[in-house]
Amino acid sequence: MKFLFYFGHPAQYLALRETMLRLSEKHGITILIKTKDVLEDLLKNDGLPYTNVLPKERGASRLAILLSLLKRMVIIFPIILKKKPDVLIGTDAALAQLGKLMNIHRITILEDDYDVIKNLADLTFPFTQTILCPDVCNVGSWQSKKVGYRGYMKLGYLHPTIFTPDKTVLAKYRIPKDYLLIRLSRLAAHHDIGVRGLDENLLDTIIQSAQKRDYDVLITAEGIIADKYKSYQLQIAPADIHHVLANAKLLISDSQSMSVEASMLGIPSIRYSSLVNKISVLSELEIKYSLTFGIQIGETERLLSTIDELLSTPDLYDRFQRKRQKMLDDKIDVTSFWVDFFENYPVSRHNRVNTAV
Repeated sequence: MKFLFYFGHPAQYLALRETMLRLSEKHGITILIKTKDVLEDLLKNDGLPYTNVLPKERGASRLAILLSLLKRMVIIFPIILKKKPDVLIGTDAALAQLGKLMNIHRITILEDDYDVIKNLADLTFPFTQTILCPDVCNVGSWQSKKVGYRGYMKLGYLHPTIFTPDKTVLAKYRIPKDYLLIRLSRLAAHHDIGVRGLDENLLDTIIQSAQKRDYDVLITAEGIIADKYKSYQLQIAPADIHHVLANAKLLISDSQSMSVEASMLGIPSIRYSSLVNKISVLSELEIKYSLTFGIQIGETERLLSTIDELLSTPDLYDRFQRKRQKMLDDKIDVTSFWVDFFENYPVSRHNRVNTAV
């Protein structure tokens, strides 16, 4: 079989990297990407062949998002004609629409709820064949297309059978022993319009509070940060970020993606965002497993008290590792499931639609 994958976000690529490597042993793989954060750097580091269909990063307005979709369709169409893939896999609406037009099997793989990605979903779900997602995800009125599984996309690269934290990475970059990691999202995704997160005043307070407790602060950010934070900015290879995350005392973030990653690693995380309580995956990780904490915008006192409570908790790391193990015990081997599902598509779809694996 021949598979064509499209990635518009680093986490999407990382989730499916091991799956693609296993598939490539017997099948043809084509990888398309657009410029987004460190996505291209990751592919270069892994040495995988790819084509960047949008080398210039798009704007964040609705018009920019729509024009970007049209550009992708125009560019990807001849690539599909040339490569002749049997299955198109990705989150992008362009794949779903082109697949429908060209009568090619297509799988939309994601872990966001319909209400969170409504603009993208309305352009994608009507045209895709299969919505492959964690069983907790709500796909709106498109339940008939959903194939749910007991897991999370980020287990595709952070499951202990695939990822092992390497403390030598910390030595390589002279990372301090006790540190908090702060992740600042640029909030420029299609679902981030109108979304707010950490501002400078709150960031200053968090840094001061951490330093009073003798913790160092490391900041990783999607975009450009103010000069006064440059001394805290983490300067490492993108491929090493999860080793740093896995050894952090705590993650404080307005990034939904990295908050899920922290939970996969058993690192406590606090996310400060207007998207709190709107994402089923994070709600499950918070309510069922107590691995992450969501704080609504404006609840600054609660944010600071939660930070203080966690940093005051004895054996914090060990407690969260036990919570992580409980979560892992409940979930499947996501990568093996994906490989089997893709290799046997579309029969696998008919066998599993509307069932949680």
